[in-house]
Amino acid sequence: MLLLFALLAGAAAAAFFLFKFATTDGDFTLLSCGQPRRDKVDGKVVWITGASRGIGEVLSMQFASLGAKLILSARNKNELERVKYNIVSKHPDSRVEVLPMDLSSDEESLKEVVHAAESLFSSAGVDYMIHNAAFERPKRGVLEETEEGLKAIFNVNVFGTITLTRLLATSMLDRGMGHFVVMSSAAGKVPSPGQALYSASKHALNGYFASLRSEKRVSVERCAELTIVAATHGLKEAWISYQPVLAVMYLVQYIPTIGYWLMDKVGAKRVDAAAKKGNAYSLNLLFGGKKSA
Repeated sequence: MLLLFALLAGAAAAAFFLFKFATTDGDFTLLSCGQPRRDKVDGKVVWITGASRGIGEVLSMQFASLGAKLILSARNKNELERVKYNIVSKHPDSRVEVLPMDLSSDEESLKEVVHAAESLFSSAGVDYMIHNAAFERPKRGVLEETEEGLKAIFNVNVFGTITLTRLLATSMLDRGMGHFVVMSSAAGKVPSPGQALYSASKHALNGYFASLRSEKRVSVERCAELTIVAATHGLKEAWISYQPVLAVMYLVQYIPTIGYWLMDKVGAKRVDAAAKKGNAYSLNLLFGGKKSA
């Protein structure tokens, strides 16, 4: 009887675990942290790139709700002003500064932007640098990519981000404090058919920031929430994605033979689906028919 009970309990636990894994939107370490820690960001200066829309815009609103002082950057000043207006309308006590910036600019231009950012809020410096800005081209086959596309993606996603980090890290080290939070992508952890250059840029960022040691298909609100959880709990890395991407990331990380076999199986069909404006993340890519002619 005890053995039967133990088996039933084990089966129930396994079923519950599988259900949770199938419906989760973040890795288990991240989700075990609970809510963001307001004490880590209240009154701190948070600089967010790519803040004019999408995840960056929502991150800005959520950081404001936790009492952070915000520096909002992107290329479009009018859109940044719109985001600032919305934040102040909802959180009247918020302190928000707009700092337009193009990450593809040369080092001297970025140095001026960094100096301006550190001079804001009574020269308090930057406590959290949120690298959210990114450039992504439409999905296409590897051999269809061009030198123009390579330069466009790497100038923003890699060179600009790394230069900004290098310029800002010096003052953080002088003050003995500061955090870099990098919005990478599942494409930077596992093969991503149809996104070769974007994937390469994200792999480069992951390698750089892993050495420095300091995604996405969930809703922008949830992605922003989990990003702040990871930042305020000091996690070194966190995975944020719906299934099946999250499962593939686990497979490539822990059972690479199966993970890479899976990506080889769906690769061509994924590029085909993207070209037809279909769902490039559907399970039908694995279980459906062959790539169309």
